[in-house]
Amino acid sequence: MTTSELHARPAAGEPTRRGFGDRYVIAADRVFDGTRVLEHHAVAVSGDRIATVAPADRLPGPGPLIRFAGTLLPGFIDLHGHPLLGQVPPETILRHGITTIRDTGGPLLPPSGGDGQLRVLSAGPILTAPGGYPIPVFGPGVGVEVPDVQTARTAVGQHVAGGAALIKVALDPGGSPGAPWTEHQLGSPPPWPIPSLEVVRAIVEEAHAHGRIVSVHLSGPPGARLALDAGVDEWAHVPCEPISPELVARAAAAGVRVVSTLDTLSHCTGAANNASQLVQAGIRLLYGTDLAHTDVPWGINAQELELMLHAAHGALTPPEVLSAATARGGGAPGAGAARAAGRGCPRRPHRRPRQPPRAVQAARVPGPGRVGGRDDRRAHWRLMCSWLARRSPLMPSATAGPAKEPIADDGLMADGHTAALVPR
Repeated sequence: MTTSELHARPAAGEPTRRGFGDRYVIAADRVFDGTRVLEHHAVAVSGDRIATVAPADRLPGPGPLIRFAGTLLPGFIDLHGHPLLGQVPPETILRHGITTIRDTGGPLLPPSGGDGQLRVLSAGPILTAPGGYPIPVFGPGVGVEVPDVQTARTAVGQHVAGGAALIKVALDPGGSPGAPWTEHQLGSPPPWPIPSLEVVRAIVEEAHAHGRIVSVHLSGPPGARLALDAGVDEWAHVPCEPISPELVARAAAAGVRVVSTLDTLSHCTGAANNASQLVQAGIRLLYGTDLAHTDVPWGINAQELELMLHAAHGALTPPEVLSAATARGGGAPGAGAARAAGRGCPRRPHRRPRQPPRAVQAARVPGPGRVGGRDDRRAHWRLMCSWLARRSPLMPSATAGPAKEPIADDGLMADGHTAALVPR
C-alpha cells in the first residue's frame, strides 16, 4: 500500500480511512538525505516534520514501523519549468516525483501548494525589451516590455506585489542553432532587441530590494556578458551557444547559479561543452528541465540527471547530482521537498547508458497530452528504477513542511523549508 493510499482524504460520504497517525517510522534499504546515501536507515516522522534520520535498529518508535525494500529520498525540485503556461496538470507532476517547481515565465500567481499538493512558485511574465523574446515566439502575454529604468522598476514591484517568487529577464537576441524555444516563431524573426545594461541593473537592484533574485534567459555570449555586467544572480539555462573561458571564469567568480536544462538543449551547439566548463570552474549545476517543453517529461527527468553527471567528466558524483535536484535545489525561493521511494533499485545508478531491459523500454514518462508521453529510452534503466517516482511502490506523500533545522539559506530561499514528509 502506498503512503498516498494510506493518507488519502476520503470522498464525501465515505468512511474515514485509517492512516499512520502523527508519528511513524519508515525504514528502507537506503535513505538519501540530500547529501549521502545511507544504508539500512530509517526516517522518524512527527507531525509535519522529519524528527530523526538514523540507523533503522535505533528507531524502534514511537508509532508504526513501515518497512520496504527500496530507496527513500527527498522529492525533486525542478527550478525551471512552465507548467502554468503549458497547462500541465499539477497532480501529474507531483505523481511523477516533483514536489516543488518554479514556473519561470508565464502567468503571475502567488506561491501555492503544499499540504499534499505540488508547490508552485511563479516568476510571472518575463521582463524584456520592446519586441524582445519571448514576445516574438509566445505572444505578448508571456512578456512585459520594459523600455526604460523607471518602467523596469515599476514592473518588478508589480510582480512582487502579485506574488512573484523570483524575477525573470530575457537577454536573448535569438538565432541560436538548436535552441528549442525558437522553433516556432509567431512574430518577427531574430535578431530581437534586448534590454540595456542600465535597465537590467535597475531590475536587479529593485528585485534585491524586494528580497528576490533575478534569473536570466540567455542563449549565448552577448546575454551572458550583459548579465554578468548587471549582477544577475542566476542563469536559467546553460547557454546554448559556445561561451568563452573568460565568461565562465567571470560567472564562477561572481557566484552565478546555473540551472541545467541540458536535455531540452541537446540540439544546441555549445550546451554540453559549456556545462563541462561551468562545472570545472566550480559552478555546481542546479536541476531544472524546462518542464512543459514537448521533448521532456512531466516529472523527474532521468536523462537530465544523466547529462548533468557526465557533463562533469568525473567532477560530480551521483549523490551530488541528486543533491542538486533535492537538497541544493531547496535553496530556491520557498522550495521544499517530500519523500519519494524507489523499490529494489541498484546501488550504482551512474554507469553510462546502455540498452535498458525490455520491461523498462516499454515504460513511459509523462509528457504532453497524457500521462504516458515521451519514451525515455535514452536514460539508463537504473536511473529509471531509482529516480523515476512513477515506477516506485510509494509515491510522494506530500510537500514540505517547515524544517526543524532549515538548511543554510544561500539567497535563493524565501521561507526556510527543507525536506519533510507530511501526512496527507
